[in-house]
Amino acid sequence: MRQSGGKHYLEMENGQRHFEDRHIWKGYVHHWINQKVCVRELSQKDYESNEQILIIWPDFLMEEIPFVEIYYNERLTKYPTSRCGHNAINVNGEFFNFSHLINENEIMDTAEFMYRPALGEFSPSPYTGKFEIREDGTAYYDKFGRNFMRSIEVIRITGINTEKLSKIYYDTLNKIIETPTNPKNPEKYRDFSIFRNSCTTMIRDGLQTYGLKQIRGVLPRDFFISAAWEILKARESMGLNVKIFTLPQLKVPEAPYSKKTPIFNPKNWIRNRKISNMKLV
Repeated sequence: MRQSGGKHYLEMENGQRHFEDRHIWKGYVHHWINQKVCVRELSQKDYESNEQILIIWPDFLMEEIPFVEIYYNERLTKYPTSRCGHNAINVNGEFFNFSHLINENEIMDTAEFMYRPALGEFSPSPYTGKFEIREDGTAYYDKFGRNFMRSIEVIRITGINTEKLSKIYYDTLNKIIETPTNPKNPEKYRDFSIFRNSCTTMIRDGLQTYGLKQIRGVLPRDFFISAAWEILKARESMGLNVKIFTLPQLKVPEAPYSKKTPIFNPKNWIRNRKISNMKLV
C-alpha cells in the first residue's frame, strides 16, 4: 500500500498502480501503509462513493499444516450486550461464528472476520456512533473487522483432525439455519440461550463432541481458559501442538478500546496464572 500526493493506492511489484481513484478506508492506511497487503471487492457498497467496498488485509503466508484457532474476543465497551465478550473458532481458515442473530451465524474467511473496513453497512452510525437502521432503511451494523474492534486472545492448535471438527460445526450451523423463526422476532435465532445455546456453548459442545470432553464454561473468558487448560493437558495423548497468544486491537477512531471480562470461576484464576507462566507463544 502506497501514498502519494494525498492519494492512497496499491502498487504491484512491477510498479503498476491500482485503485488510485477508489475509497480506501483510513484504518487500513493508518496500520498498513508501505506494507504488503491483499485486496478484493465486497458485494456491499460504500455509502460515500456508491462503489463496491474494498477489503484489504495483511499478506500472510498460506498455512500448509491443518490448524484450529479458538478465540476469546474482549468485550465492546459501548454495548451492554457485549459485557461478557465473544467466542469464535477457526477451523483451517473457516471462521465459525455463532450468535443470537440469525444473520450472524455464518462462516467467514480471515479477511472478513478480522479485517472488514468500517465503511457502508459495516460502519457505526455517524449519528449515534453505534448500530442503527435509519428511517429510510440505511443500515449501520457497526460490525467491521473484529481485530479493529477488539483485542483477541488465541489458542492455536495443530494435530487436530480438522475435517472431523469442521463437520461438527457445519452440522451446528445447519441446525440453526433449519430452525423455524419466531414470527415476533424473525431476526433472532429462536433457540438461542446464554446457558445452553450460545456462541460459547456451541463451540464448547463441538469440542466435547470431538473428544475434549472436560472443557467447561458458559461465559466466553472462562470457557477460553478451560479450553486452553484441557487442550494443554491433552497434548501428549492426542498429539497436539499448542500456542497461546494475543492479537492486540488495531486501534481506529470507529471503536473504543475493548476490555477483558472478569474471570468468574476461581479454578480458572489459578489455571490462567499457570498458563500465563508457560512459554506457549
